[in-house]
Amino acid sequence: MSAQADSLKSIFFALGANVAIALAKTAGAVFTGSASMLAEAIHSFADCGNQALLIWGLKEARRAASEDHPMGYGRAIYFWSFIVALMLFSMGGLFSIYEGVHKLHDTEPVKYAWVAVGILSFGVLAESMSLWGALREINKERGELGLWRWFRTSRQSELLVIFGEDLAALGGLGLALGFIGLAMVTGNPMWDAVGSICIGVLLVLVAILVGVEVKALLVGQSAEPQVLARLRAHLQGQPQVAQLYSVITQQLGSDIMVAVKARMQPFGSDVALIEAINAVERGLREAFPQVRWIFFEPDLRD
Repeated sequence: MSAQADSLKSIFFALGANVAIALAKTAGAVFTGSASMLAEAIHSFADCGNQALLIWGLKEARRAASEDHPMGYGRAIYFWSFIVALMLFSMGGLFSIYEGVHKLHDTEPVKYAWVAVGILSFGVLAESMSLWGALREINKERGELGLWRWFRTSRQSELLVIFGEDLAALGGLGLALGFIGLAMVTGNPMWDAVGSICIGVLLVLVAILVGVEVKALLVGQSAEPQVLARLRAHLQGQPQVAQLYSVITQQLGSDIMVAVKARMQPFGSDVALIEAINAVERGLREAFPQVRWIFFEPDLRD
């Protein structure tokens, strides 16, 4: 990782874009009677609420450690990210499907379709800006990893959610434009209802993908594989360490807990051994600022 990603910045990018888009889509849905436009407006308002929850989650995750939570509240962001995935699934996806099915049985022609097209085109532009902001922060974290590999291994749940939301939003806008275009060309308003259903299915699929990743973090995951490999290499390279037996990590929000078991080089006294361990721990914290807790066990065998 070349730099620390700023999750809050990407959230504010998305929030600003979605507020503007939600208001424009709502006006367009009322004006045109488009089911796809209504589904997109609901999706954007849900995204605004989701981003507010992520901001709250980041604030809660920064709370100081307490007697009941000696390792802090870093995992709080995982909880709120999971709630966001559920909201994307229910308020976004399921409601869009419901609205589309309802419109299939009560189809009305799309009024002022070109207004809907204009608003959706504005939405594509705004969401593209939001995705650009998210990708700019994601690129700081993912390094040489591809986006799919980063998505499967990242421990920053808030970035996973924003990335998933932005992709779903752009995909939904593309579907809405396509199906409203079909309704205009064919004169059949059924295509508008089908568009709402397709948008809902897309949101449900994205919500499931995001939810699976965040659930793994809630249950408890190690540091990212590339970070763990660098941790091992760093410890093995320390002159005080004769043999590294095991390294166990736990990701706790933006912080990492590390447990090390190693055979140390021979030292003349217990005080010298303790000082050597302290030196290894200091070096580890300097090389990996995200490491907050270190538990070091010297031993003679694994």
